[in-house]
Amino acid sequence: MAPPRSSAPADDGRTRDRVSALLLEHGPQTATELAARLGISPAAVRRHLDSLVAAGRIEERVARDAHRGRGRPARRFHLTDAGRSAFPHAYDDLALTALRYVAAAGGPDAVRAVAEQQLAGLEARASSAVQSAVDAAGGAPVDRAQALAAALTAEGYAATASAISGGGQLCQHHCPVAHVAAEFPQLCEAETAVIGRLVGSHVQRLATIAHGDGICTTHLPGPLRPGNRTAPARPVPGERAAPHSAPTSQSSSTAPEIDRERTPA
Repeated sequence: MAPPRSSAPADDGRTRDRVSALLLEHGPQTATELAARLGISPAAVRRHLDSLVAAGRIEERVARDAHRGRGRPARRFHLTDAGRSAFPHAYDDLALTALRYVAAAGGPDAVRAVAEQQLAGLEARASSAVQSAVDAAGGAPVDRAQALAAALTAEGYAATASAISGGGQLCQHHCPVAHVAAEFPQLCEAETAVIGRLVGSHVQRLATIAHGDGICTTHLPGPLRPGNRTAPARPVPGERAAPHSAPTSQSSSTAPEIDRERTPA
């Protein structure tokens, strides 16, 4: 009969979650205070605190307490932003409630204005990276997309750009606002317009995560440039690969335009 597996790793994980929850509920605390609340020794709690510090979930700071008197200053543990992000949030619900109110009060155009305002900061941050690509490589749309993919990855979109026959593709493997964009497509439309302005060309959105596709895929026109591909970003677990769709005919206008086309399921 095989010996039962040790539950120590699971127990450690639960204890560290309890430490994080206590810091969230009661604020910064010392190791001694946490040990008393957990019912374990200070030495045992410090082992868990060291692991949480190494994982970036908490940090240790010297407490500036003017009433402590003599002796070593207290060292308290604080949750980091990463530690707080491990707890459930209602950001999507808040955004949906706000946009529903905006839509009821001002209609679709008001929602579109909110989406454009929200993306203005992203566009400003990405534009400097794209301008550097223009200065270095002449500004071909696919070259500009390389810099844009890196900028979007820094914003949490896990983006890649690659050359295909007849142009290129900008793929976003993650969408931070997918649940909200599923109800308000103005967010996707505003984002596609930003991509068009930044690459300086007509672009065509082929697929979006918000509408059930595995990847947000945008077609970029232009000649094939062999070997033009960014380093691949790691896709979000559980997402399927987006189907490759043949690009449609390009507009003859020189101003960037936005076409929307859904890939077949």
